[in-house]
Amino acid sequence: MCGIFCVFNYQGDVEKYRHRALEMSKRIRHRGPDWSGCVVADNSIICHERLAIVGVDTGAQPLTNEDETIILTVNGEIYNHNMLERQLVQPAKFKTRSDCEVILHAYSEIGTDVCAKLDGMFSWALVDRRTTQPRLVAARDPIGITTLYIGRVSAHPETVYVASELKSLNEECDQIDEFPPGHFFDSKDGKFHRYFKPDWWTPERIPTAPVDYRALRESLTAAVRKRLMAEVPYGVLLSGGLDSSLISSIAVREAARISANAQSDVEDIDTRSARYFPRMHSFSVGLPGAPDLLAARKVAKFLKTAHHEFTYTVQEGLDAISDVIYHLETYDVTTVRASTPMYLLSRRIRSTGVKMVLSGEGSDEVFGGYLYFHYAPSPEEFHKETVNRVHNLHTSDCLRANKSTMAWGLEARVPFLDKEFLQVAMNVRPEDKLCSKDIMEKAIIRRAFDINCPEAGFTPEEIATGPYLPDDVLWRQKEQFSDGVGYSWIDSLKESAAARVSDEAMAAAKERFPHDTPDTKEAYLYRELFEQHFPQSACLASVVRWVPRTDWGCSADPSGRAQKIHDNAY
Repeated sequence: MCGIFCVFNYQGDVEKYRHRALEMSKRIRHRGPDWSGCVVADNSIICHERLAIVGVDTGAQPLTNEDETIILTVNGEIYNHNMLERQLVQPAKFKTRSDCEVILHAYSEIGTDVCAKLDGMFSWALVDRRTTQPRLVAARDPIGITTLYIGRVSAHPETVYVASELKSLNEECDQIDEFPPGHFFDSKDGKFHRYFKPDWWTPERIPTAPVDYRALRESLTAAVRKRLMAEVPYGVLLSGGLDSSLISSIAVREAARISANAQSDVEDIDTRSARYFPRMHSFSVGLPGAPDLLAARKVAKFLKTAHHEFTYTVQEGLDAISDVIYHLETYDVTTVRASTPMYLLSRRIRSTGVKMVLSGEGSDEVFGGYLYFHYAPSPEEFHKETVNRVHNLHTSDCLRANKSTMAWGLEARVPFLDKEFLQVAMNVRPEDKLCSKDIMEKAIIRRAFDINCPEAGFTPEEIATGPYLPDDVLWRQKEQFSDGVGYSWIDSLKESAAARVSDEAMAAAKERFPHDTPDTKEAYLYRELFEQHFPQSACLASVVRWVPRTDWGCSADPSGRAQKIHDNAY
């Protein structure tokens, strides 16, 4: 992934403004430390900060067609770029080996219909100069794995700004909104258009199909395999919980298969990396003695990965909070809690030379894995909540995974949010996803990879290859990342906030923060730090707070240990 910035239809001297545009693009250079690019075309400026993962030696951006009438800046990975290139009607001259260049050529043939054809994670902005009136088209991936913002200046509403992060816009725009996932923006009508329209997207539509364990397993395996596309060293984030362990296990198996077999000429995904870097590296983080470190160590030994275990102290975590909020661009409590260890880990990973990792975000939303799902009043309500959680992933876990890692130029890929896997998993009837005191959360994905489960449909040959994970890992209870890195982490955050925010300040919170008033001292502190970095009122519009369903009788505290069902509830 990379960082993008674009100002379209600037009203003024565009050459003089170029220097200001470069300053705003530079603010997200942490996302793309490998190279910078800038193109000025008519009264638009298109910038790019590159993190080189695919097409390392030739993929500099912005990208242009032969006569430079179409200019494109992209943040993301397009896993089906080989297939899309074969589908082009007219032969195209590719200037790079970047997986993203195909967007340019496909757009020139089919226009905005290209958005629905892309399989990957992406945010991009394209300036089309082929007509008298230039056109801006910008798009974001279906779930919002990549981050994107759109801004305007009220004095010149005809000018549109697009950027990967808020910090490139907050001093320039007085209206800033998060770009909606699954949409493209078209300057022709000034509107957003939804292109991602799966049948499961409406919460009120309750699926009736029973679980197909083989379909779940095969679609997730395919999602992991396509995400091994890279030309740089890569690895897996391994917390020792179900989600990261399962992704790690599949990745190890798929990398071994790719290394052993030459890629077919007609394979739709690019799997060069697994032959370049066949040894899987795994990474974990936590306070000394944390549950996740112990579990990750066991999984790494089982999978035979090159394992890297990093620890941090409570004080190191507390010292990083302000920087974490600056990079996250949110004050949401659970996101800050979980992002801090991920932010610290990402810095350590980048120092090893690894530039891409697979991660397990999305599973809890898809399968109802958060412990508060135990209190769902009905299967129908359970399903509606999973759909709503997937809708809002871009405000929480996707935001965390993207910005915590990209703060250090590290790319995180999330197989659980593959759109083909989602098509399978989100169409399972909710009765099969329910959890209770007798049925562990996310039981169906556990069973799908349990070779001892008769319903999982493993062949004798598949069983002979051995288990994906040890049973006590495959069936480990959900630990939210902010808990698993060490139970004292959240306790220390609360204690620090209590010492820094006075009772008098808390009592006056409504006057200090009339919009989205914090209800705890920890929330107050994060809001205060957020406004130190982003004092403009326009910056508040994109922040959404993550809270459990208190109307189901759950605690409002987002920690998993706040739910009574947790083995170590407080």
